[in-house]
Amino acid sequence: AAGIYVTKNARDHHTSKFSSKELIVRRGQAFIVTFNGTEQPEQNLTFIAETGPKPSKLAKTQATFGISSTVSKESWSAVLQSTSSNSVSISISSPPNAVIGRYKLSVQTTSIGSSSPASLGTFVLLFNPWSSGDDVFMPNKAECEEYVLEEFGIIFAGNKNHISSFGWNFGQFQGDILNICLSMLDRSLNYRQDPATDVSHRNDPKYLGRVLSAMVNANDDQGVLLGNWSGNYEGGKSPSSWTGSGEILQNWKKSGFKPVKYGQCWVFAAVLTTVLRCLGIPTRTITNFSSAHDADGNLRVDEFYDASGNHLDRAADSIWNFHVWNESWFSRSDLDPSYSGWQVLDATPQEESGGIYQCGPASRNAIKEGDVDLDYDCPFVFAEVNADCMYWNYDPASGKKTLMFSESTVIGQFISTKAVGKDDRVDVTNDYKYEEGSTKERDVFKKARKKLGLEDKFDPTAPTPQEIDQKPDISGKFKVAGPLEVGKDLNLILVLANLQSDAKTVHLNMTAWSTVYTRRPVHEIWKDSISVTLSPREEKQFPIKIPYTEYQQQLTTDNTIQVTALCHVEGGIQVLVQRDITLDNPAIDIQVLGEAKVNKEVDVEVIFTNPIDTEVMDCVLQVEEMPPSHY
Repeated sequence: AAGIYVTKNARDHHTSKFSSKELIVRRGQAFIVTFNGTEQPEQNLTFIAETGPKPSKLAKTQATFGISSTVSKESWSAVLQSTSSNSVSISISSPPNAVIGRYKLSVQTTSIGSSSPASLGTFVLLFNPWSSGDDVFMPNKAECEEYVLEEFGIIFAGNKNHISSFGWNFGQFQGDILNICLSMLDRSLNYRQDPATDVSHRNDPKYLGRVLSAMVNANDDQGVLLGNWSGNYEGGKSPSSWTGSGEILQNWKKSGFKPVKYGQCWVFAAVLTTVLRCLGIPTRTITNFSSAHDADGNLRVDEFYDASGNHLDRAADSIWNFHVWNESWFSRSDLDPSYSGWQVLDATPQEESGGIYQCGPASRNAIKEGDVDLDYDCPFVFAEVNADCMYWNYDPASGKKTLMFSESTVIGQFISTKAVGKDDRVDVTNDYKYEEGSTKERDVFKKARKKLGLEDKFDPTAPTPQEIDQKPDISGKFKVAGPLEVGKDLNLILVLANLQSDAKTVHLNMTAWSTVYTRRPVHEIWKDSISVTLSPREEKQFPIKIPYTEYQQQLTTDNTIQVTALCHVEGGIQVLVQRDITLDNPAIDIQVLGEAKVNKEVDVEVIFTNPIDTEVMDCVLQVEEMPPSHY
């Protein structure tokens, strides 16, 4: 039987965290198999390694190789290690660009009266970021540990004024996860259309990354997760209640591969991280704050408000409080070497690419330089971090819209990921774009528009030069005056300032809506309108209080509220003041009682204090215990 040396192979190949009994190795590196052999095997043994439904030498899904004295870099090879009277040890090497997946290994004796090949069993071949010949090679060992072997992660959320974070159990080495990842590949549209060709492309991380970005969402292909941004999650689990990928992937398999309900961006990104790390492609989650969803490809997002200050959900464009996607590390054989390194993949179904909901890999360096004409989906990713934003006043009766103001520095802030080896936040905004407000950043933006042919096209939705040149007479902002916690009243101050040397009369329409984190309005919570006169250069403050009892029933699980004041200035242009607020949930305090010892039970006390003066019923505490590391 093959594979007596599974443990040594696992250590050398960084696969000892997998719980499977199967031989799991990485490409471009030797592994040892032992089997019952004959005398003098080296003269007459031929090995056959094959994968996929129709293995062929031409498609590189089948290799036959005899025993040689040295390892080949370009092809599969076998070198004799040792032989005894009844067993043979062979060191087998695969090329660094071999197709990954589950292989059958068999051996044929070519001596007198050729026999049929004898099966030695199966093994799984993965990408190898530790090997310099591999497309996913990552020279920094600490980064390999984090981005391939680390099972625990931190994901950032909230909004640009208030960044929060939570833990996630990627669990890429748990029980059946590797098998589920391999079956994801076999359920993709590409595989269903042409299995042999699909399998032959599985040596290429950019191909697999793109296929898996489509398979993690359920659109088009009965993939893993069904997205839901309605605020109503009946019939499934609320996206914010998941704590790890294992349960999601296992539920998908258990249900006969029916989409799991429900996901939102961080769930899609976390599951894609699990799958890619499992297969050996270094991957991390990235959170972008004030993230643009540019639906029409003009690198601009348009937001509409009515005269009362209600944020209208009428444009396909939107600006999300935050959005989470992935970066995977590999070289781009299809592009200039300068575009290798981190590649953006996004499994959240937002816009179709090539007719299905998939996104990437978009080279992060291409995004920074405005090279939006390169594969794949660079214009969409560029807009997410660097679109210009237009705020319009819209009158539903007449259909007339007037530009209130435009912003070129508001989209794409505090782009964040977890630090290597610790739980800190690392800001990678400067890897996506030149500093906001710098001439270099505007030059890149113009270059991107030019490459997309947007400079010369007449655009009926574009603001006129007169609209852009209008200067407001007043300025305003919302300040937070008190804790931002669920269960507490929300206290804000609206600060208005007259910028002119003559008095101004202002009519204010104010609203507060509960939203989901994509800023889609769900319920109106509060509204008010007042008229004020501001003396020359005067600044006034207006306190606003929204009691907990008023917002409690309307809040979504995202705990987000958008507050808006639309200021109609007599004789001047309208001014929009808005703020997105994310409320923190009350804290849960966890304390370990007594001493924690290996293999001994430990008591943990969980303390929760009810912050409101009403009793709360049917509370559920969700705990996920991390498996101990297999070091």
